[in-house]
Amino acid sequence: MTIAPDPKKHRCEVLIVGGGLVGSTLCVALADAGVSTIIVDRDTVDTMTAPAFDGRASAIAAGSRDVLATLGVWDRIVENGVPAAEPILEIRVSDGASPLFLHYDFREIDEGPLGYIVENRLMRVALLGRLATLDVAIMLQGRNLVTLRRDPNRAEASLDDGTVISADLVIAADGRNSHIRRDACIGETQWGYGQTGIVCTIAHERPHRGVAQEHFLPAGPFAILPMTGNRSSLVWTEHADLAPRIMALDEDGFADELSLRFGDYLGALTPVGPKFSYPLSLVHADSYVDNRLALVGDAAHAMHPIAGQGFNLGLRDVAALAEVIVDALRLGLDPGTTNVLERYQRWRHFDTVAMLAVTDGLNRLFSNDVAPIRVARDLGLAMVNQAPPLKRLFMRHAMGRVGDLPRLARGEKL
Repeated sequence: MTIAPDPKKHRCEVLIVGGGLVGSTLCVALADAGVSTIIVDRDTVDTMTAPAFDGRASAIAAGSRDVLATLGVWDRIVENGVPAAEPILEIRVSDGASPLFLHYDFREIDEGPLGYIVENRLMRVALLGRLATLDVAIMLQGRNLVTLRRDPNRAEASLDDGTVISADLVIAADGRNSHIRRDACIGETQWGYGQTGIVCTIAHERPHRGVAQEHFLPAGPFAILPMTGNRSSLVWTEHADLAPRIMALDEDGFADELSLRFGDYLGALTPVGPKFSYPLSLVHADSYVDNRLALVGDAAHAMHPIAGQGFNLGLRDVAALAEVIVDALRLGLDPGTTNVLERYQRWRHFDTVAMLAVTDGLNRLFSNDVAPIRVARDLGLAMVNQAPPLKRLFMRHAMGRVGDLPRLARGEKL
């Protein structure tokens, strides 16, 4: 990767706007296949890789780990024997005080861990390190997109420092509030849940033993996900009107609220690093493509974090879109035309809509305390738990190893 200091005019095959985890992974995938790619982000590399721990981590399904491994990123995450990725060996799903539950164990399918929890900062370091080895990738850091013009033959982007970039295809990886999506007049379906997500890292006295816990409460799911050491990533869904008061608590008060909701099976809980909160909503773009434009990750779809699948869905976008682009270029086709991009749209639409429906439905089903519904869902958890073939199918779905998988997800280079 070249960090371009000044040249004001650039030409590339693909321009990616947004250097987050999804945008950076896509840049690696394309550049690794020889596609000239420029990635633009408003943050600097120093900001992205600052050593200060920011408390955020992501769940990486086994299939997503396969994508990162194929791209040469996973080895950088776990290199030098430094513990960075904590395997998820079991998942326990419970509902309030009910004795009925659903338990997933990786040994039941013999395909390795169900997934991993990795700090976002360490993933950014690994992705940027991999980009640094790819000559056809350029990062324009600390810059913002000002204008984007698209015509039938090319796209041209202007940045706030006067840089002009001409590209065959622009990819919006600029998040759920994507300015590119809205400027392109691509409609969206969206609604809020009246819930707030509270995210932080906690330290605890007892080892988690690689067990992820998803505990459903009337306000929403409360997940504790295993991280390296005696730490876990907390994803706490709370009523929107109560969340500000919880965020304002001091460390002891916050820990007390945690214990009230989750008990003491991990011993005393202590928040580590800052806490983050954000309103929970569903966003789904009416189209993932337009002339010389494609949407990936949260720019195309954003969901409730109930199943921890947001980043994984974005990586499946990456694997599919990279394959579509590379295949088109090798056939001498223009990757920016709608005809080419429609393959990506068709490939990703069903998987995305299905996952949005599942996460939305689960949140609505479990985020209430209506007695008949509570009994029905608890019986459902118990029935799945006692049906090994069905449970194994659900496990492989959660691992991202079911369906029409792109080459990267099958461990094959583009």
